[in-house]
Amino acid sequence: MNCQPRSRTHARGFALPTAIFLLVVLAALGGYMVSLSRSSQISSALDIQGARASHAARAGIEWAAWQIVDPQNLQLAPTPCPASPAHLDLDGTLAGFELRVECARWLEADGAATVAVYEITATASTGAVGGLDRVERQIRATLAK
Repeated sequence: MNCQPRSRTHARGFALPTAIFLLVVLAALGGYMVSLSRSSQISSALDIQGARASHAARAGIEWAAWQIVDPQNLQLAPTPCPASPAHLDLDGTLAGFELRVECARWLEADGAATVAVYEITATASTGAVGGLDRVERQIRATLAK
C-alpha cells in the first residue's frame, strides 16, 4: 500500500466552479430585481395616468352639465345639449388626453310638466390603441331640467 500523502494538485480549481455558480445566481437575482423594479414603476405610472384620465372625463361631464344647466339658458328647445360628439382640448396637467363628450336628450312627462332628460358620456383617453401605455376612462351622468 502506498502511504504517501496525496499531492495538492488534486485540490486545485475547486473554488472556481463555486465562484462561477455564485456569480450566475447573483446575476440572475439582480436581473429579477431590475425587472421587478421596472414593472413596479410602469404600474405606478399607469395608475397616475388612470387617475388623470378620470379627472379629464369628469371635466368633460362638468363642461356638458354647465352647457345644459346654464342659468342663462331657460329653454327646453332648442336643446342645450352640446353637439355630439364634442372633442374638447384640455390644457394644464390634462393636456395629453383626448376628450370625447357625447350627449343624448329626450323628453319625459312629469305630471303636467315636461322634463328634458340628458345622458352625458365623457371618454378620456391617451396612448395608442393596443399599446402598453393606453389609458381610457369613461364616465356617464344623467341630468334633468
